[in-house]
Amino acid sequence: MKHSDKRILTTARSTPTDPRYGCLPDQRSIAELLECGVINLDKPSGPTSHEVASWVKGILHIKRAGHSGTLDPRVTGTLPIMLGGATKAVKALLLAQKEYVCLMHLHHPVKEDTLRAVCAEFTGKIYQRPPVVSAVKQRLRVRTIYYLRIEEIDSNDVLATVGCEAGTYIRKLCHDIGIALGVGAQMAELRRTRAGPFDETDSVTLQNLCDAYAEWTESDDETALRSMVYPIERALVHLPEVVIRDSTVDAICHGASLAAPGVLALSDTIAADDPVVICTQKGETVALGIACMPSVEIGRARTGIVVHTDRVIMKAGTYPRGWITSQKPR
Repeated sequence: MKHSDKRILTTARSTPTDPRYGCLPDQRSIAELLECGVINLDKPSGPTSHEVASWVKGILHIKRAGHSGTLDPRVTGTLPIMLGGATKAVKALLLAQKEYVCLMHLHHPVKEDTLRAVCAEFTGKIYQRPPVVSAVKQRLRVRTIYYLRIEEIDSNDVLATVGCEAGTYIRKLCHDIGIALGVGAQMAELRRTRAGPFDETDSVTLQNLCDAYAEWTESDDETALRSMVYPIERALVHLPEVVIRDSTVDAICHGASLAAPGVLALSDTIAADDPVVICTQKGETVALGIACMPSVEIGRARTGIVVHTDRVIMKAGTYPRGWITSQKPR
């Protein structure tokens, strides 16, 4: 489930995992996945993201579902839907990189060389003020455009692929490019093709999901539904990891911060204040946390808090209690 390119720095502290507790993410039951899973949904044009999340909740007959990264009603594409307890991790996925395919309409024709040169100037860090019709304050912000590729030019219509930081407004990007060109421009169509670790290649439609759920409940065939509902770990592969001892898991589940003796291994790219995933040796997500120090310092530490727990994902009691509360003498 974890990406193979995620580098892990193994520390000298190691201990065998206990097979009696926990479960490999890919071996969870469908019921468990519906309680804490994620769906890579292909949002249709028309409904709001909130409506789509509500429909998913109705289709799967679950109490909670939330989307990660709002898409305007007319915009289509990748919309990760978090199920049940996985909604606690929505914020972590919101911050992930996004990719869009955009159709930009120029108000007047320009030379291709000029168009490509101006678009190239909009890569890297740019200043952007959110549109008037948006849910955030109208203040100037810095956003990063990782790449802006012009795929096709047809008269005044320009098809482009944009990879960008979360929170970038493509509609405003088109408007600003039009100003820079001196001819004006607007976004005609937009589709999100990637949101963090999810892309459109394996996304599913609402109808696909409805059919798969019916097949499971009516024929007891979970094949289709299992291929659509992923463990929560799939939504967090873009974050660095801190692997902990089995004896430490239950304390984290009760909200305790992670102390150095509980660490077994960690990604070697962690910086202080970075969001991280605290996980078991089986790859299960225990909680989301904020690193107190870089990877090297965490690896060297023998005492003290190294990660502050932010959001607990795993249910308490999944692993045996390995901590003792102090008791005052009577």
